Amino acid sequence: MDLRLGCAVWAYKGWMGEFFPPGSRNRDFLALYSRRFRTVEGNTTFYAVPDAATLDRWAQETPEGFEFCLKLPRSLSHSGLLEPQIDATREFLQQMQRLGDKLGPVFVQLPPNYSPESFEDLTAFLKADFPRVRLALEVRHRDWFAEPYAQRLDALLRELGIARVMLDTRPIYQPGNTGENDPQRHSRRRKPNLPLHPTITADFAFVRFITHPDRDANTAFLEDWANRLEHWNDRRLQVYFFVHCPVEDFSPGTARSLQNLLENREIPVSSLPWNAIDDPPVQLSLF
Repeated sequence: MDLRLGCAVWAYKGWMGEFFPPGSRNRDFLALYSRRFRTVEGNTTFYAVPDAATLDRWAQETPEGFEFCLKLPRSLSHSGLLEPQIDATREFLQQMQRLGDKLGPVFVQLPPNYSPESFEDLTAFLKADFPRVRLALEVRHRDWFAEPYAQRLDALLRELGIARVMLDTRPIYQPGNTGENDPQRHSRRRKPNLPLHPTITADFAFVRFITHPDRDANTAFLEDWANRLEHWNDRRLQVYFFVHCPVEDFSPGTARSLQNLLENREIPVSSLPWNAIDDPPVQLSLF
Protein backbone atom coordinates (compact mmCIF):
# COMPACT_ATOMS: atom_id res chain seq x y z
CA MET A 1 0.00 0.00 0.00
CA ASP A 2 1.23 3.48 -0.84
CA LEU A 3 0.50 5.02 2.56
CA ARG A 4 1.22 8.73 2.71
CA LEU A 5 1.14 9.93 6.31
CA GLY A 6 1.21 13.59 7.19
CA CYS A 7 -0.02 16.40 9.40
CA ALA A 8 -2.22 19.44 8.85
CA VAL A 9 0.68 21.91 9.01
CA TRP A 10 4.41 21.91 8.51
CA ALA A 11 5.53 25.11 10.27
CA TYR A 12 4.74 24.42 13.92
CA LYS A 13 7.16 25.85 16.46
CA GLY A 14 5.99 23.42 19.13
CA TRP A 15 7.84 20.64 17.27
CA MET A 16 11.18 22.33 17.87
CA GLY A 17 13.64 20.07 19.65
CA GLU A 18 11.48 17.00 19.17
CA PHE A 19 10.26 16.58 15.62
CA PHE A 20 12.57 19.34 14.36
CA PRO A 21 16.21 19.33 15.49
CA PRO A 22 17.05 21.84 18.24
CA GLY A 23 17.94 25.24 16.85
CA SER A 24 16.07 24.79 13.56
CA ARG A 25 15.14 27.99 11.81
CA ASN A 26 11.53 28.76 10.86
CA ARG A 27 12.48 29.04 7.20
CA ASP A 28 13.78 25.47 7.29
CA PHE A 29 10.61 23.90 8.71
CA LEU A 30 9.19 22.84 5.33
CA ALA A 31 12.44 21.23 4.21
CA LEU A 32 12.76 19.40 7.53
CA TYR A 33 9.12 18.31 7.56
CA SER A 34 9.27 17.00 3.99
CA ARG A 35 12.19 14.74 4.87
CA ARG A 36 10.18 13.10 7.63
CA PHE A 37 6.75 12.79 6.00
CA ARG A 38 5.78 12.34 2.36
CA THR A 39 2.78 14.67 2.30
CA VAL A 40 1.13 17.57 4.08
CA GLU A 41 -2.41 18.85 4.21
CA GLY A 42 -2.21 22.39 2.91
CA ASN A 43 -4.77 24.23 5.02
CA THR A 44 -2.89 27.45 4.31
CA THR A 45 -4.59 27.79 0.90
CA PHE A 46 -7.99 27.83 2.60
CA TYR A 47 -7.14 31.29 3.91
CA ALA A 48 -4.83 32.75 1.28
CA VAL A 49 -3.74 31.77 -2.23
CA PRO A 50 0.06 31.52 -2.54
CA ASP A 51 1.69 33.42 -5.34
CA ALA A 52 3.88 31.90 -8.02
CA ALA A 53 7.12 32.63 -6.14
CA THR A 54 5.83 30.87 -3.03
CA LEU A 55 4.73 27.81 -4.99
CA ASP A 56 8.11 27.64 -6.73
CA ARG A 57 9.87 27.84 -3.35
CA TRP A 58 7.70 25.05 -1.92
CA ALA A 59 8.59 22.84 -4.86
CA GLN A 60 12.29 23.62 -4.61
CA GLU A 61 12.53 23.00 -0.85
CA THR A 62 10.92 19.56 -0.89
CA PRO A 63 12.32 16.24 -2.15
CA GLU A 64 11.07 14.18 -5.05
CA GLY A 65 7.93 12.26 -4.19
CA PHE A 66 6.64 14.76 -1.65
CA GLU A 67 3.09 16.03 -2.21
CA PHE A 68 1.03 19.02 -1.09
CA CYS A 69 -2.68 18.24 -0.63
CA LEU A 70 -4.07 21.74 -0.83
CA LYS A 71 -7.47 22.95 0.31
CA LEU A 72 -9.74 24.94 -1.97
CA PRO A 73 -9.94 28.56 -0.72
CA ARG A 74 -12.91 29.31 1.49
CA SER A 75 -13.76 32.26 -0.77
CA LEU A 76 -14.72 29.61 -3.34
CA SER A 77 -16.15 26.82 -1.20
CA HIS A 78 -17.94 28.86 1.46
CA SER A 79 -19.63 31.60 -0.57
CA GLY A 80 -22.96 29.93 -1.28
CA LEU A 81 -23.53 27.95 -4.47
CA LEU A 82 -20.54 26.38 -6.17
CA GLU A 83 -21.44 26.67 -9.85
CA PRO A 84 -20.77 30.45 -9.92
CA GLN A 85 -17.26 29.69 -8.61
CA ILE A 86 -16.25 27.36 -11.44
CA ASP A 87 -14.13 29.89 -13.32
CA ALA A 88 -12.34 31.05 -10.17
CA THR A 89 -11.77 27.44 -9.11
CA ARG A 90 -10.34 26.63 -12.52
CA GLU A 91 -7.96 29.57 -12.15
CA PHE A 92 -6.88 28.40 -8.68
CA LEU A 93 -6.25 24.84 -9.83
CA GLN A 94 -4.32 26.08 -12.84
CA GLN A 95 -2.09 28.20 -10.61
CA MET A 96 -1.40 25.23 -8.31
CA GLN A 97 -0.05 23.34 -11.33
CA ARG A 98 3.23 25.18 -10.72
CA LEU A 99 3.94 22.52 -8.08
CA GLY A 100 4.14 19.93 -10.85
CA ASP A 101 4.38 16.36 -9.57
CA LYS A 102 4.34 17.70 -6.00
CA LEU A 103 0.69 18.67 -6.28
CA GLY A 104 -1.32 15.93 -4.60
CA PRO A 105 -5.12 15.73 -4.43
CA VAL A 106 -6.88 19.05 -3.88
CA PHE A 107 -9.73 18.80 -1.44
CA VAL A 108 -12.94 20.77 -1.34
CA GLN A 109 -14.43 21.22 2.11
CA LEU A 110 -18.08 22.24 2.05
CA PRO A 111 -19.63 24.24 4.91
CA PRO A 112 -22.18 22.68 7.29
CA ASN A 113 -25.03 24.59 5.65
CA TYR A 114 -24.37 23.11 2.21
CA SER A 115 -27.01 20.37 2.12
CA PRO A 116 -28.20 17.73 -0.38
CA GLU A 117 -30.73 20.29 -1.56
CA SER A 118 -27.83 21.68 -3.58
CA PHE A 119 -27.00 18.36 -5.23
CA GLU A 120 -27.52 19.69 -8.77
CA ASP A 121 -25.24 22.61 -8.03
CA LEU A 122 -22.60 20.25 -6.65
CA THR A 123 -22.91 17.99 -9.69
CA ALA A 124 -22.43 20.88 -12.10
CA PHE A 125 -19.37 22.05 -10.15
CA LEU A 126 -17.68 18.64 -9.95
CA LYS A 127 -18.32 17.94 -13.64
CA ALA A 128 -16.76 21.23 -14.75
CA ASP A 129 -13.79 21.23 -17.11
CA PHE A 130 -11.07 21.72 -14.52
CA PRO A 131 -7.32 21.27 -15.05
CA ARG A 132 -6.18 17.68 -14.66
CA VAL A 133 -5.96 17.22 -10.90
CA ARG A 134 -7.24 14.68 -8.41
CA LEU A 135 -10.06 15.97 -6.23
CA ALA A 136 -11.43 14.97 -2.84
CA LEU A 137 -14.67 16.21 -1.33
CA GLU A 138 -15.54 16.74 2.33
CA VAL A 139 -19.18 17.28 3.24
CA ARG A 140 -20.31 18.48 6.66
CA HIS A 141 -24.10 18.70 6.52
CA ARG A 142 -25.43 15.69 8.43
CA ASP A 143 -27.94 14.76 5.71
CA TRP A 144 -25.08 13.75 3.39
CA PHE A 145 -24.47 10.81 5.74
CA ALA A 146 -28.07 9.54 5.64
CA GLU A 147 -29.91 7.70 2.88
CA PRO A 148 -30.70 8.26 0.12
CA TYR A 149 -28.23 11.14 -0.01
CA ALA A 150 -25.13 9.22 1.10
CA GLN A 151 -25.51 6.63 -1.65
CA ARG A 152 -26.37 9.25 -4.25
CA LEU A 153 -23.27 11.27 -3.43
CA ASP A 154 -21.04 8.20 -3.38
CA ALA A 155 -22.32 7.18 -6.81
CA LEU A 156 -21.55 10.62 -8.24
CA LEU A 157 -18.04 10.61 -6.79
CA ARG A 158 -17.35 7.11 -8.13
CA GLU A 159 -18.52 8.20 -11.57
CA LEU A 160 -16.08 11.10 -11.53
CA GLY A 161 -13.20 9.38 -9.71
CA ILE A 162 -13.35 11.85 -6.82
CA ALA A 163 -12.50 10.68 -3.30
CA ARG A 164 -14.92 11.23 -0.46
CA VAL A 165 -12.94 12.64 2.46
CA MET A 166 -13.19 10.43 5.53
CA LEU A 167 -13.35 12.82 8.46
CA ASP A 168 -12.92 10.94 11.73
CA THR A 169 -13.71 13.04 14.80
CA ARG A 170 -14.52 10.13 17.09
CA PRO A 171 -11.52 10.61 19.42
CA ILE A 172 -12.44 14.17 20.41
CA TYR A 173 -16.10 13.33 21.02
CA GLN A 174 -15.45 10.56 23.49
CA PRO A 175 -17.11 11.01 26.88
CA GLY A 176 -14.71 12.68 29.27
CA ASN A 177 -13.55 16.00 30.58
CA THR A 178 -15.42 18.91 29.00
CA GLY A 179 -14.27 21.63 31.37
CA GLU A 180 -12.91 24.97 30.27
CA ASN A 181 -9.34 23.66 30.47
CA ASP A 182 -10.02 20.64 28.29
CA PRO A 183 -7.75 21.13 25.22
CA GLN A 184 -10.24 19.40 22.94
CA ARG A 185 -12.98 21.98 23.54
CA HIS A 186 -11.57 24.26 20.85
CA SER A 187 -11.36 21.37 18.39
CA ARG A 188 -14.96 20.43 19.13
CA ARG A 189 -16.05 23.93 18.21
CA ARG A 190 -14.29 23.67 14.86
CA LYS A 191 -14.79 20.00 13.94
CA PRO A 192 -18.29 18.58 13.40
CA ASN A 193 -19.58 15.55 15.25
CA LEU A 194 -20.45 13.46 12.19
CA PRO A 195 -20.56 9.73 11.47
CA LEU A 196 -17.44 8.20 9.99
CA HIS A 197 -18.18 7.28 6.37
CA PRO A 198 -15.29 4.99 5.31
CA THR A 199 -16.26 4.52 1.68
CA ILE A 200 -13.81 4.29 -1.23
CA THR A 201 -15.00 6.26 -4.26
CA ALA A 202 -11.73 6.74 -6.18
CA ASP A 203 -8.39 5.05 -6.76
CA PHE A 204 -7.07 6.82 -3.68
CA ALA A 205 -8.36 7.40 -0.17
CA PHE A 206 -8.23 10.63 1.80
CA VAL A 207 -8.46 10.42 5.62
CA ARG A 208 -8.49 13.27 8.14
CA PHE A 209 -8.07 11.82 11.64
CA ILE A 210 -8.84 14.28 14.46
CA THR A 211 -7.05 12.95 17.51
CA HIS A 212 -7.31 13.52 21.24
CA PRO A 213 -4.41 15.23 23.10
CA ASP A 214 -4.31 12.21 25.43
CA ARG A 215 -2.57 9.63 23.26
CA ASP A 216 -4.11 6.71 25.18
CA ALA A 217 -7.55 7.96 24.12
CA ASN A 218 -6.56 7.38 20.48
CA THR A 219 -5.42 3.77 20.86
CA ALA A 220 -8.69 2.06 19.99
CA PHE A 221 -9.21 4.31 16.97
CA LEU A 222 -5.67 3.75 15.71
CA GLU A 223 -6.31 0.00 15.96
CA ASP A 224 -9.53 0.49 14.02
CA TRP A 225 -7.73 2.37 11.26
CA ALA A 226 -4.99 -0.24 11.15
CA ASN A 227 -7.69 -2.86 10.57
CA ARG A 228 -9.20 -0.82 7.74
CA LEU A 229 -5.85 -0.18 6.11
CA GLU A 230 -4.99 -3.86 6.32
CA HIS A 231 -8.27 -4.64 4.57
CA TRP A 232 -7.65 -1.99 1.91
CA ASN A 233 -4.15 -3.29 1.25
CA ASP A 234 -5.49 -5.83 -1.23
CA ARG A 235 -6.80 -2.97 -3.37
CA ARG A 236 -3.32 -1.44 -3.80
CA LEU A 237 -4.72 1.95 -2.94
CA GLN A 238 -2.84 5.16 -2.49
CA VAL A 239 -3.90 6.39 0.95
CA TYR A 240 -3.43 9.94 2.20
CA PHE A 241 -3.78 9.91 5.98
CA PHE A 242 -3.56 13.20 7.87
CA VAL A 243 -3.37 13.49 11.64
CA HIS A 244 -4.80 16.54 13.37
CA CYS A 245 -4.92 17.37 17.08
CA PRO A 246 -6.14 20.37 19.12
CA VAL A 247 -2.62 20.27 20.56
CA GLU A 248 -0.53 19.82 17.42
CA ASP A 249 2.57 18.93 19.45
CA PHE A 250 1.40 15.32 19.39
CA SER A 251 0.39 14.93 15.74
CA PRO A 252 3.73 13.69 14.32
CA GLY A 253 4.04 11.07 17.05
CA THR A 254 0.48 9.85 16.52
CA ALA A 255 1.10 9.50 12.79
CA ARG A 256 4.28 7.58 13.46
CA SER A 257 2.48 5.29 15.90
CA LEU A 258 0.09 4.27 13.11
CA GLN A 259 3.06 3.48 10.86
CA ASN A 260 4.63 1.40 13.62
CA LEU A 261 1.36 -0.39 14.27
CA LEU A 262 1.09 -1.43 10.62
CA GLU A 263 4.72 -2.50 10.43
CA ASN A 264 4.41 -4.54 13.62
CA ARG A 265 1.54 -6.40 11.96
CA GLU A 266 3.81 -6.98 8.96
CA ILE A 267 1.40 -5.17 6.68
CA PRO A 268 3.33 -4.13 3.55
CA VAL A 269 3.17 -0.35 3.44
CA SER A 270 5.50 2.29 2.06
CA SER A 271 8.26 3.35 4.43
CA LEU A 272 8.17 6.51 6.52
CA PRO A 273 11.16 8.75 5.69
CA TRP A 274 11.34 9.84 9.33
CA ASN A 275 12.36 6.32 10.35
CA ALA A 276 15.47 6.54 8.18
CA ILE A 277 16.79 9.58 10.05
CA ASP A 278 19.46 8.76 12.62
CA ASP A 279 18.83 9.46 16.30
CA PRO A 280 15.11 10.34 16.19
CA PRO A 281 13.86 12.50 19.06
CA VAL A 282 13.40 10.42 22.21
CA GLN A 283 10.00 11.75 23.21
CA LEU A 284 8.26 11.16 19.87
CA SER A 285 9.94 7.78 19.41
CA LEU A 286 7.87 6.54 22.33
CA PHE A 287 4.60 6.88 20.41
